[in-house]
Amino acid sequence: MTSAWPNLQDLLVSATEAAPVGLVGAPLAAGSVTPGRCDLAPGQLRKVLPRIGRYDLDTGNILDRLVADHGDLDLDGLSIEEATAPILEAVARSAGQHALTLLIGGNNAVTRPGVHGLDLPLERVGLITLDAHFDMRDTSEGLGNGNPVRALLEDGLPGRNIAQIGLAPFANSRAMHQDALAAGNLVITAGYVREHGIERQVERALLHLDHVDAIYVDCDIDVIDRSQFPAAPGARAGGMSALDFFAASRRLAAEPRVRAIDLTEWDPPLDPTDLSALTAGRWLAEVLAGFEARP
Repeated sequence: MTSAWPNLQDLLVSATEAAPVGLVGAPLAAGSVTPGRCDLAPGQLRKVLPRIGRYDLDTGNILDRLVADHGDLDLDGLSIEEATAPILEAVARSAGQHALTLLIGGNNAVTRPGVHGLDLPLERVGLITLDAHFDMRDTSEGLGNGNPVRALLEDGLPGRNIAQIGLAPFANSRAMHQDALAAGNLVITAGYVREHGIERQVERALLHLDHVDAIYVDCDIDVIDRSQFPAAPGARAGGMSALDFFAASRRLAAEPRVRAIDLTEWDPPLDPTDLSALTAGRWLAEVLAGFEARP
């Protein structure tokens, strides 16, 4: 009796092949509040895929949708400002070819060009963040991984088009909180998620964005409790459980208006074990499972 192991690597194909999902690596580390090696994350994600199976024991489904791998952008030595155009253009190309684009950072600064890469007026675009932080730091000294949401607001993205899930206590300032509320952002804390359930909060976020045509999802992996994902410099004790993160990612990927999802703030050298890599690999499986459940 043979024991085959169908795994996620089987689904990766070249960028020239037809596929419903596109993957773009954006290894950007410049401008991080905590300097690190988030630029290594796209390569580490590909490396772990042979260890992630395609059979979903809970549903009985075998993942089979192909993912066109567009490779990694050459962002070495570029500032965030310099990297913005190539990231935006790569997302736009992928979004023009695929129903769903996965943008693998890199730090959270990739989110702003990713949103613009949907190539729609910002009034028609929604943003959902799974993130411990508001990402509302001041932009007066330039772009960074701590201010993509504020930068998008300043670009013209309406606050009523933004829903933020998983925000952590003692990791944000009162001013950021007040600014987010004043802008009209939907604010859902990590504590509220624990008390009322992640599924209900994701539905609240989608309802908040019922007026938009396309949605971009930012999965900043520091939203996960640090004990379950130690390779995120911004993660803290008491964060969202990995299971809630998986459930949210799957549900959001199942939403047809979601055109792009990023994964950011994974700094592989911070975890000498394989826990973080396996968690990131499982995230990809959950996203693909959600995508395959689309009507």
